[in-house]
Amino acid sequence: MNATTARWLNKVPEVTLSFWVIKILSTTVGETGADFLAVDAGFGAGRTSIGMAALLGIALYYQLRTKAYTPWIYWLTVVLVSIVGTQITDILTDKLDVSLYTSTAIFSVLLAVNFLVWYRAEHNLSIREIVTPRREWFYWTTVLCTFALGTAAGDLATEALGLGFTLGAVIFGALIAATLIAWRLGANVVLTFWIAYILTRPFGASLGDLLTQAKTYGGLGMGATWTSAIFLCVIVLLVAVAQINGGNRKALTQ
Repeated sequence: MNATTARWLNKVPEVTLSFWVIKILSTTVGETGADFLAVDAGFGAGRTSIGMAALLGIALYYQLRTKAYTPWIYWLTVVLVSIVGTQITDILTDKLDVSLYTSTAIFSVLLAVNFLVWYRAEHNLSIREIVTPRREWFYWTTVLCTFALGTAAGDLATEALGLGFTLGAVIFGALIAATLIAWRLGANVVLTFWIAYILTRPFGASLGDLLTQAKTYGGLGMGATWTSAIFLCVIVLLVAVAQINGGNRKALTQ
């Protein structure tokens, strides 16, 4: 059986409250972690991007080799995608002088094209059926596009448009709540999922900036080190619970 026809158990988690909590925490760590490594740790944007891209490649390798959803591998990959997605946008903005309007438009088009190709190839965009290698590749390219787009859109809203960190977090949080209400009222499940998935990135980025930036810039002054450490600890705890619960369910079915 070759890689294109092999079928697996679903490779991604069920969409629960825990899923969204870890997702938001991961997006915040992507923002604060990238800042910590590039600025506080002194690695710079270039070396941080190369190092995180290499780690992401390793994590993806193991994620793609698993035959079923494995919490610690999956969420490690998400955190690394979040950091790499943040670095891609930051390099475009800070090093290549690409405007946030342009990068937001570019990532929007890339995401739309990815969705189009995915749908034409698989005839659905549901994450409940990530059961083949090709679907998983579509899934992870989509996730990377959402993180890069969310970073660009979040920076565009909070910096270029001058909304600030607090108002930005409130606005994106309100949009997520509106998406939840739409889902509750019967809106398409797949559509509302991906809208919420995209929105959690700028929400997490705005939240990260609000917590880490100095008070003179409108933040709370916690710094990237402490914010990243606290959020990573919570992620590890939640993922550990998911890993233990998954192991218990597997044992009961054997």
